[in-house]
Amino acid sequence: MLILGWMTMALVATAEKVAPPKYGEALRKSILFFEGQRSGKLPTNQRLTWRKDSALTDGSDMGVDLVGGYYDAGDNVKFNFPMAFSTTMLAWSVIEFGKSMTTSDTSHALDAIKWSTDYFLKATSQPDVVFAQVGEPNSDHNCWQRPEDMDTPRTTFAVTKDSPGSEVSAEIAAALAASSMVFKHVDPAYSKLLLQRAFKVFEFADRYQGSYNDGTMGQWVCPFYCDYSGYQDELIWGAAWLYKATGSSLYWNYVNNNFNNLVGPNNAGIFAEFGWDTKHAGINVLVSKFILEMNLKPSPFVPYADYFVCNMLPESSDNTIEYSPGGLIFRPGGCNMQHTTALSFLLLTYSRYLKSAKRVIHCGNIVVTPSRLVHFARAQVDYILGKNPMNISYMVGFGKKYPNRIHHRASSLPSIDQHPQHIQCKDGTPYFISNDSNPNKLIGAVVGGPDIKDSFADYRQDATHSEPTTYVNAPLVGLLAYFKGNP
Repeated sequence: MLILGWMTMALVATAEKVAPPKYGEALRKSILFFEGQRSGKLPTNQRLTWRKDSALTDGSDMGVDLVGGYYDAGDNVKFNFPMAFSTTMLAWSVIEFGKSMTTSDTSHALDAIKWSTDYFLKATSQPDVVFAQVGEPNSDHNCWQRPEDMDTPRTTFAVTKDSPGSEVSAEIAAALAASSMVFKHVDPAYSKLLLQRAFKVFEFADRYQGSYNDGTMGQWVCPFYCDYSGYQDELIWGAAWLYKATGSSLYWNYVNNNFNNLVGPNNAGIFAEFGWDTKHAGINVLVSKFILEMNLKPSPFVPYADYFVCNMLPESSDNTIEYSPGGLIFRPGGCNMQHTTALSFLLLTYSRYLKSAKRVIHCGNIVVTPSRLVHFARAQVDYILGKNPMNISYMVGFGKKYPNRIHHRASSLPSIDQHPQHIQCKDGTPYFISNDSNPNKLIGAVVGGPDIKDSFADYRQDATHSEPTTYVNAPLVGLLAYFKGNP
């Protein structure tokens, strides 16, 4: 057998040798990015001061207060499904790797989480209703406008018992449960509030099962955040986080009794997927921790987590993942970096569980050690931070060379400080098509990244490669925290 510990990847980057990245600086900036995505009334300690208050009447069309939360990417819509996933991953980053964060890093990370959970408490405040989105994406995407100026419809969309949305509701429950763990010792009363709400939202998601694709919201969430993998994974994911937060057998039994709902003849490969839509690999890694710690029967979660690893590594005969010549994970669809950060987070996290359990993984005739997974994740993070064939950092404001023309309305338009006059819907178009650098640096934003040939044009109109998202940065926070503490 070939034992792989600290080895060079089969696909080696052709970049010139560069100094190791400054993980601490990158961590601070990756958290700072979330302040640029804030919606609502900004606090007095806002550090990205070119952003101002926005969307202060959200929810008023339904008679509720839905001010706050995050814009998902470079537009001005609040999509609660990916927002909730981003929140879950931010919380998991702190839970798993918070010991490597400074007091300041932790404080800002908790602020980022709370900005979201405060909003989700509002979005779940009414019985049998979960508010799932604010803003009409088609009209929003038709304009290039600052969030402070937007005059497109701020329509509120909800899932109900008659028009359910188990995926968005269960993901919000997961976010609230995970976040309750983060605040357990720093703000016990708030932690209890989050957990109690998570119970209610999960019960709603489970009792009234259905996808928001199929209800009244379908035309507003698709194709932007359609749930392509079904909602059963979010229900099990939510239950797993509730078990982690409470230790209650009710949720452990739910996970075990419903896992077969994920298994089918045509979806074996989906167990190597993880992101805002598909939770399968995340479920298996998360649940594997409990199984390995309690020395329980490993099937099916540990074997599926191992299968995920074997699917990921380029030297494995079971590999199904493409890589760029420079070694970057590459998956089809938009915003590739979401896959890079989320999948690398899982591999790094699983390496810790394996090391604690004194386990290795067998991928055919290859034995994969925990250190191999750490090395793999580090290589992906280093690529993002500049160790790549183009010698460019894909994090705005980090390194000597980074994207300057990102696909982001607020960043690309002059701030209110510089241009106090209202910018109409189409008045922003000249800024959109301009080749000038964005006037406001969205520090810490990680863009979609290069194409499969490691090429990157830094072109604002190419949203696939130049747009940042919250769900790229959220798992990156955990990765950077670990490598800061383990350089």
